Order: sequence, then structure tokens, then C-alpha cells
Amino acid sequence: MGPVTSEQTSAAPDQPQVPAVTAASTVRDAPDDPPAGHVVIVGGGPGGYEAALVARRLGARVTVVERAGLGGAAVLTDVVPSKTLIATAEWMTIADRAPELGIRLDALAAVGAGASGAGPGTALRHSIDLRAVNARVKALASAQSDDIRARLAREGVDVVTGTGRLLDPGRVAVTGEDGREHELAADVVLLATGATPRVLPDARPDGERILTWTEMYDLDELPERLVVVGSGVTGAEFAGAYTSLGADVVLVSSRDRVLPGEDADAAELIERIFTQRGMTVMSRSRASAARRTADGVVVTLEDGRTVEGSHVLFAVGSVPTTRGLGLEEAGVRVTPSGHVEVDKVSRTNVRGVYAAGDCTGVLPLASVAATQGRIAMSHALGDAVRPLSLRGISANIFTAPEIATVGLSEARLRETGTHYRTSTLPLSRNPRAKMLGVRDGFVKIFAHAGTGTILGAVVVGPRASESIFPLTLAVTHRLTADQVAEASTVYPSMSGTIAEVARMLHQRAID
Repeated sequence: MGPVTSEQTSAAPDQPQVPAVTAASTVRDAPDDPPAGHVVIVGGGPGGYEAALVARRLGARVTVVERAGLGGAAVLTDVVPSKTLIATAEWMTIADRAPELGIRLDALAAVGAGASGAGPGTALRHSIDLRAVNARVKALASAQSDDIRARLAREGVDVVTGTGRLLDPGRVAVTGEDGREHELAADVVLLATGATPRVLPDARPDGERILTWTEMYDLDELPERLVVVGSGVTGAEFAGAYTSLGADVVLVSSRDRVLPGEDADAAELIERIFTQRGMTVMSRSRASAARRTADGVVVTLEDGRTVEGSHVLFAVGSVPTTRGLGLEEAGVRVTPSGHVEVDKVSRTNVRGVYAAGDCTGVLPLASVAATQGRIAMSHALGDAVRPLSLRGISANIFTAPEIATVGLSEARLRETGTHYRTSTLPLSRNPRAKMLGVRDGFVKIFAHAGTGTILGAVVVGPRASESIFPLTLAVTHRLTADQVAEASTVYPSMSGTIAEVARMLHQRAID
């Protein structure tokens, strides 16, 4: 099997680059065996639990092996917790805009609400209780995990707590919490073990001052000065959130700008907003080490400079959780970066063994992991299946404002020599945005110069993650800019700008 180039998206999460997925000989062939009787899934994250639901629907007996909790890192330590924290920070950002909308917090009203020590004329300002915020974050993550467990139980999926290891294509060893090991016989195995934060050799996390993003939710007090190392998606999200929460934040970026893999206009806007809000951005500065001091940390850069802070968060990418999984013994191919090599229906090179999610390195998004898992089970159990396509995958960066992208980026269009037209409008001209006090953001659409087909789009603004959906439909179904422009939008609405940008891409027919 020869390698092929996978579709590119404009999202570039904090993940090392890996080789493109390999092509299957065909994707409409019969499964390797008749429909499997027992499916064993190692990993209960989005790729694992979504696959379990599909496998049960197709009549298989299903066992999910999970060591940490259903939902995996996405629910327990990554997506759900971080976006809950960011949602709280967003309220702080909105509250900061209150005075310009004519809203004020009177001292008298504050006393009536339970504040103390506020006399006439006292200036009151919102503040953050990080202990309460993080308690809510962890409670919501736990509740989401419980909901997933209940759903799997209703569907008849067996859940085993423990660590799974592939013995061979038909057997999975499970080591329980008590250290005892037992084996599960399997007709089909799906590996969905995810990834973990990358750690620098000279900056080992201690859970107190030197932290990965999985440890941020144990903080009881807002860091006095938080140094964030890494300006990709994760670093930018946490740096922006903690700035909004009121911390003094220093963002250390090894590249020329924040979010180097994103749309240049979007990244420049976010960096400008970061600095306006008081964040210190250190570009072209690569961290090499961190050490504890009596009451904080010192981060050492490769050029010898140092940065002091009360805490440091390292957001320098992820590594696949594949070590000790038995891949080499079972003959499953992995890439040099340690990712499981799969084709577009999630097959590994070993018959009956599939893989999904961040352990494959295809695209580290929970939505992609879930899609891979569903595709894997449909293929393995003989159902109709459509191979994975990254063309219509949308992604979002939960900064304030958010950055949502779908389809081909402008950098990719230039790189491939595609003839395209682009149109952009700032949200500041949108009447709904004016009503909400929104000044920052834009909509940008890329369309093929000849056909008008929408090839990609960028939306920057509040709830961009919601606004990108119509453009995702457009990219997925190869709609033209004219077709999008002809659709009716509510007035006033933020989506009105999407239609207006599409109208700007109309090409007049010439007789």
C-alpha cells in the first residue's frame, strides 16, 4: 500500500506532524471476516464509546476497557474541563464590556446581594473564586462521564475497569486495579487509547507549580503570574482564559506569532487582543527547562534568558498513548512518532485490528476520533461505510473571540496553486454585533475562481463554533458562494455577515 496525501484543514492543534493516512486497497470490500461476535475496545474516549454504540446497534457483543473513566481525556482532563473553564472566563470578558452597554454595579445593589463592607460610592468589580470554578469544572466532567457510562449500560455494553494490552489479533489482556490480569477473546479489536501531554526532560510536572493542562483544575487560587509555554491551540486557549480570569500571563512562543498554524489574519487579531488585555507575548522564544523556586518557578529559554512566574503551564503538544499496548508484539505498524498507522476506514495492517482517535495522529479532534470509531465498526461488522474525509471537518479554537475553520486554509490553497477568490467582512459592521458590543472578528470565505465552489472558511467572533456550521455544510456538499448567498438569514443576526460575504463572491455572468 502506498501513501496518499490526506485532506488538509486550517486547524492545527498542538500535535506533532505524522505521516498521512495510508490508502486501503478498497473500502467497499467485504469485512475481513463475517460479522464479529465480540468486539473489544481499548479506550473509552470519543473514539471508543461511539464505536461501542455502533457495534451494539449492529448486533455485536461489546466490551470497553477503560482505566481512567468513560469519556477518556476528552471528557475528564481535556475538552470538557478546558471549555468549561473558558466559558467561565468568557463571562468575565462579557462583564468587562458592561459599562459601555450602560450597565453598572451599584454598591447598594451589591450589598443587597450579600456583599459586605461596601459603602456609598464604593467601586465594586467582579472577581473569581478559582476553587469554586475548578470544583464546578470537575463536577461537570464527572457528570458527563457518568452520562456516558449510563448510556453504554442501557445499550448493553460491558465496561471493564483496567488497562488493556494487545496479545494478538484475537486476544486482549486486561490488568485490573488490583493488579490481576485476565484475557478477553475478541473477533475485532479497536484501539482508542488517545494521547497524553508531551513533557520536556528538564521541566517535569510536579502538579503544583510546573503543570500540564490536565493538572490546571487542581489549583485553588488564581496564579499570580502564569507562564504559558506553547502558543498553539492549547496554549492560546489557556493563556487567554487565565488573562480573562485576572491572572498576569506571559505566553512563550517559539514561533513568530501566536497560533502559527492558523489563518494569519485570525492569529494576528488574537495576538493583538491578547496584548490589549495585558498579556505579555514573547515570540521566537523557545523554553528548554523549568525549576521550582521558594515561591514560584523560573523558566529557562534556549538563548539563556529566564522568565519568572508563580506557576508555569507547558502546552507543547501531545504524544500518543501507545507504549506498552503490545503493538510491536502483535505486528501492528506504528509511525516514527509512535502513532498507530491506519487507513481511511480505520484498519491497521493487522487483520481484525482497528484504531481510532489521537493514537492514530490523523487529526486530534474529538469529532474526528468519534467518526473514526464509527467508521471502524461499520466496516468491521459489514455495514455500509463511507471512508474518512477531512474535507468537511470543522475545528474551533476557544479563545475570546473564538476562531472556527473549515475546509482548506488560505496557506494550503496557495501551496497547491489553487485558483481561488476570497472575501472578508469585519463583524464590527454587523448590526447584531453592534447591539452586543462586539467589535472584534470577521468572516472570510475562499471560493474556487472558476466554479465558485466554497473551498474553505474562517469565522472569528463570539460563538464562532456555532456560526461555522452553515459553511461546514457548504464545504461538505460543495455548494457555491451563490447558493449560500441565496439562503435567507434572520435580520439582525451574526449569520447575516456570512451571507453578505458570500454575495461579495458573486461573479457577474458576461455574455
